[in-house]
Amino acid sequence: MRPARLGVRGERGGNLSSITASDLTSALTGNPEALEVHLELVERDVVIDGHQIKIHCHCLTVDGNGRVQPQRLAEFMRNAVADYAIPRSKLAQAKARDTKYNSTEAVGGLLEEARRSFTDLAKTGEGGEMLLFLLAERFLQLPQILCKMDLKTDTRMHYHGADGVYAGISDDGLLKLYWGESKVYKSASDAIRDCLASLAPFLIEPEHEGADRERDLVLLSDKADLNNPHLTDALRRYFDKSAIQSKRVQYCGVALVGFDADFYPGDDVKAVADDIIAATRTGLESWKKSLGDRIAAEKLDQIEIEFFCIPLPSAEAFRDAFLRAMGMKP
Repeated sequence: MRPARLGVRGERGGNLSSITASDLTSALTGNPEALEVHLELVERDVVIDGHQIKIHCHCLTVDGNGRVQPQRLAEFMRNAVADYAIPRSKLAQAKARDTKYNSTEAVGGLLEEARRSFTDLAKTGEGGEMLLFLLAERFLQLPQILCKMDLKTDTRMHYHGADGVYAGISDDGLLKLYWGESKVYKSASDAIRDCLASLAPFLIEPEHEGADRERDLVLLSDKADLNNPHLTDALRRYFDKSAIQSKRVQYCGVALVGFDADFYPGDDVKAVADDIIAATRTGLESWKKSLGDRIAAEKLDQIEIEFFCIPLPSAEAFRDAFLRAMGMKP
């Protein structure tokens, strides 16, 4: 079966370039199996009747010593910061330069640039945004097409807009634009409520210049990046209001919530993976109900959303672990 094609046609109707599902796959970063070292998949594609959401639930893995190690997860995330925070074409140019001169200087400079783009604020949500990126790309196979960290002008401020923008292709050839949002809170219900409330305007507001998504759409028309000039030009036409392709875009959501879960054992207690998985599966019934209620409240019933639920030993400890891994906290 051929992948759906998004044609870009010239004035005479000639097919100048096109984007396929395989083109988007070629833009993905990282090894999906590395994610499985740190996150255990409990359930995927869980649906709620009457809604278009798919829920994917992971818990933290247990190592051979019976330990749950969020610090190792944070270090794994840190090692991928350049993939997340540096535009694809810029990173590719640095790799080419290093190959030419048999060096790591250019890529090393971008790694430092990526690290310094993160904030050191104690309540930062950037760890959740980074984890959403890894799951979107490595689990859902949705490439990030707008690098928000590259747009920040102040490292102690968060970028105002979606927590990332990702792309896919529908069965009938629409460009599926996934607006990202993440929340890592102590309470699961609070995280779900605020996550969907923040995501909703990007998905359901009418098209107008004052819409929350408008700034990101303008940026996508100029900065969307697939690390291939021809494919990037084709992609950007879908965000050009004067191009017919702009009518071939479907808005979807990809979201992540992390929250405290009391079923993880304390530091001096040996963890049993099967017990944590079973407790996560039980907790999912409650999280599923909260999601259904909030989707209805936010009028997101008919919007496709890929939703990650990540129970954690401690949301605050997760943020602290990420800041330590990034060298921003002792």
